[in-house]
Amino acid sequence: MRSPVVDSFQPAWWLRNPHLQSMLASSSLRRIARGRMARRLEHDAERVTLDCGDGVRLTGCRTAQDARPAARGLAVLFHGWEGSTRSTYLLQTGARLLAEGWDVFRLNFRDHGGSHALNRGIFHSCRIDEVVGALRAIQQRWPERPMTLAGFSLGGNFALRAALRAPAAGIELARVIAVCPVINPHSGLFQLEHAPRMYHDYFMWKWRHSLQLKQRTFADSELFTRQDLAGTLRTLTEALVLRHTDFGSLDNYLDGYSVAGDKLAALAVPTSILAARDDPVCPASDFAGMHLPACAELTLTERGGHCGFIRDWHLGSWAEDYIAARFARACGHP
Repeated sequence: MRSPVVDSFQPAWWLRNPHLQSMLASSSLRRIARGRMARRLEHDAERVTLDCGDGVRLTGCRTAQDARPAARGLAVLFHGWEGSTRSTYLLQTGARLLAEGWDVFRLNFRDHGGSHALNRGIFHSCRIDEVVGALRAIQQRWPERPMTLAGFSLGGNFALRAALRAPAAGIELARVIAVCPVINPHSGLFQLEHAPRMYHDYFMWKWRHSLQLKQRTFADSELFTRQDLAGTLRTLTEALVLRHTDFGSLDNYLDGYSVAGDKLAALAVPTSILAARDDPVCPASDFAGMHLPACAELTLTERGGHCGFIRDWHLGSWAEDYIAARFARACGHP
């Protein structure tokens, strides 16, 4: 598909490196420089546990706005793999939306945000049903309309699949936004294996720590062997698939959460995808063969890294502008 390149995002000259952009997206430097914006989002958050069906429980945080007499609606945010409701990019985006009059709900996926004890089964990327169940529970508990959804990286992939399933599940989503989403997990895994080593090691460090927490919580069975945990991203993922899923092979599992090709052709929810051509984690080449319906738009910038889009020394993200503008249109405010 042909995709327009928008030139409205122009980072400062010293922020043009995609690896710097990617690192700053989750950096504690942004927490220090922009911590005031997220303070109320965290301080006034109501921490809840959602019944997502089939005995699954997920945690999250809801913060009610006080900028307007009535909320513009409810904005739901999904973090990326091994992130949480306290990920820097989620806090900054949530704070921006809160200031603009949105109630904000941040969801933790299974085994994220310290929720390892809630469910016995291990998190994997094909657990879309429980995430749809969480959206249904959020909609029932907080009836603010419109309800919008934004996800980052793997959370963007979950957001796109949730948008695909929302109408049949009775979930009313006015707008869905995916920032640097995983499109083709096969090429995404390959990209991580051949990107600078720091990306592979960073994700492996976080994932091993999470799996060790899960093992200590459920010490009555061996979830992974030491050899499994000492392996690479590919071999540990394959061990997860063979030990804890019914997919039978790594390829089947990766196909299970792919949104490449025509898999989003049936989208009926207004959807926006924001990605960067220089993303070192999720390759922009995956968009070339996508078939999107008229209700979906794809915005590709030349720069931005992975979920970065950092503008200048203030460390604000242009992705926040992108999300805020499209959510405003969803509630009738241009």
